[in-house]
Amino acid sequence: MHTKMAAGWLLRGSLLLALSAASCAYSQAADDVAQIKSAPAPQGELSPQANYVLRCLGCHRPDGAGSPAGGIPDFNNYVASFAETERGREYLMHVPGVVGASLSDNEIAEVMNYIMQRWGGTSLRANFQPFSAEEVARLRQTNVGDVVKYRRVVVAELQAMGLPVADYPWP
Repeated sequence: MHTKMAAGWLLRGSLLLALSAASCAYSQAADDVAQIKSAPAPQGELSPQANYVLRCLGCHRPDGAGSPAGGIPDFNNYVASFAETERGREYLMHVPGVVGASLSDNEIAEVMNYIMQRWGGTSLRANFQPFSAEEVARLRQTNVGDVVKYRRVVVAELQAMGLPVADYPWP
């Protein structure tokens, strides 16, 4: 009898903890949506926050954590490492979500800068150079071939420099 009662309380406690965690995640998403309404954007363009919600959030989630097991890297304290090298910046312009985003070069630059500032954390260096529309246009013209293979090359370069890189399970 006592074992059944203890199991019931344990189940209730676990459920309460899970609901609390979900509430925190949705609270952060609500904060992001609130920023969308207040962030100015150039005429005819959405704000970087709005474009993140519309184009990136589905895979990278409201907190930038992605889904490493699903091949979606965590942004938190890692993503800005890719902005440290030309190849890293080039790689960012060729990830599937950017390639298929149908955003202008300026919108992509603004979203990239938003991501770097929001989730770069300890990987964001003081000398970070923001992306520009001109740079995005130039980098998008390059051919990196197989983006997964190219990521491996970039990661090896970044790790040799001692920069942090998120786990990525794809071979």
